[in-house]
Amino acid sequence: MERWTCPKCKREFGRKNQGHMCSRGLTVDEYFASANDWERPIFDTVSDHLQQLGDVIVDPVAMGIMFKNGPMLCELRAKNKWTAVGFFLRRRLTSARLSRKVTDYQGKYFHVVNIDDATMVDDELLGWLTEAYHVAGGDTEAAARAAAANGGNSTSDPNDSGPGDEAPMVPDDIEDPFA
Repeated sequence: MERWTCPKCKREFGRKNQGHMCSRGLTVDEYFASANDWERPIFDTVSDHLQQLGDVIVDPVAMGIMFKNGPMLCELRAKNKWTAVGFFLRRRLTSARLSRKVTDYQGKYFHVVNIDDATMVDDELLGWLTEAYHVAGGDTEAAARAAAANGGNSTSDPNDSGPGDEAPMVPDDIEDPFA
């Protein structure tokens, strides 16, 4: 993966002159200095897995932590009670684990799974992140192998709404006063 560092904000990207919101990034330690207790173990599990796959840029910013293999493949966004794990695939997953409507973006689908404990980063989620790593890196054969290894709970037809679309969506950041 080609790497480029923005001369203004000093953040690292997987493509030269990558368009971005030019703002100072954070170190991992700076990000976690004010984080919730459950966030670091989730980050460590996801980061360790992705770095075993190959070259990954870890980009902590105020809103969360992005992982890049060229383009962004995954993000961790802290919410009040959980971490939203977002990732891009070339297929639309249909899973009860998805916390919001799957978004179609330029031939890729953005998925979000909410987790509040590192044990929820299981083989299924790691399989999706493996696939996302290969999708971002442009390795379509490896992405297809990862998708096949992770089951067939997807559809490639953007007009086909699977069972995951019928389930009620869980809002990402609402405090429940009755909980």
